[in-house]
Formats: sequence, C-alpha cells, structure tokens
Amino acid sequence: MDRLPHPEQPDRRLVEALTRAARDAVREELREQGRKQRRTAALYAASGATALYAGAALALAVGLLLALGLPGWAAAVVTAVLLGIAAFLLRNAARPGSSGPLPRRARGGHEAGGHGPGGRDRAAGDAGTGLPDAGPSVTPSGAPVPPKPDTAPEVPRPRD
Repeated sequence: MDRLPHPEQPDRRLVEALTRAARDAVREELREQGRKQRRTAALYAASGATALYAGAALALAVGLLLALGLPGWAAAVVTAVLLGIAAFLLRNAARPGSSGPLPRRARGGHEAGGHGPGGRDRAAGDAGTGLPDAGPSVTPSGAPVPPKPDTAPEVPRPRD
C-alpha cells in the first residue's frame, strides 16, 4: 500500500513559493519607487542651484542699478541689507506655527510668553490689534505658559 504524503508538505511548499513571490514583488516595487524619488530629488537640487544663480544675478543687477546713483560701496551695502531682510522674512515664514513672515512682536503680540499688561495675551483678540483669538500660549515644547502676574514679585534687596 502506498503511503500518502503528509498533508503539511504540499502546503509548506506552496506557502514558501507565495512568500518568495510576494517578497520579490515588494522588493521590485520599492526599487522602482527609489528610482523615482532619486530622480525627483535630483531635479529639486538642480532647481535650487538654478534659483541660487538667478538670485545672485538679481542681486548683482540691483547693486549695479543702485551704483548708478550711489558710490559702489554704498550700493553694495544697500543690496546686502535688502538681502538680509529677505533672508530674515523667509526664515520667519518657514518656522512651524508661523502664520506669516513677521515675528509675533511685529504682528502686535509679545515674544516672551506673549503676554501684555494685566496678564492677558495681547494676541488673544485685544481690541485694536485686529488679530483673532490665538488661544492659550504654549512654549516650543508644547507646555502651557502661565499668565503674567499683575505686579512684579518682591525681590530681597541687600542690606546697606
């Protein structure tokens, strides 16, 4: 009498074949995605380098235009100041939680804790600022900032 193969044997081979096929398909898909992402990254890098040269050419043009009415050194200083202001505004616009290119103080609030007189957050809908209610102030780590007291704390003074 012939013995039948153990029922686990064909199932195990089938599972191994399916696993191998799935692994190969996933590997090929990831390889293809990697190629696409490398191409995209290279195009972004080339775009950034081109924009850098375009910005340098624009700065040179502004400097030469200013040099028509100012001495060369003054035109260079004015151009450098304009580029510094642009860099400052772009940096502030890139910060997380920033609603615009200006820092909080320039928009009507206060930077350190964001509190105005009386312990109220000036950016929280004070009349005259035109700003909406910003909600409670928080630190960069996400912890809430307690309100500022109305009076300064008493500090012990050295005896004379």
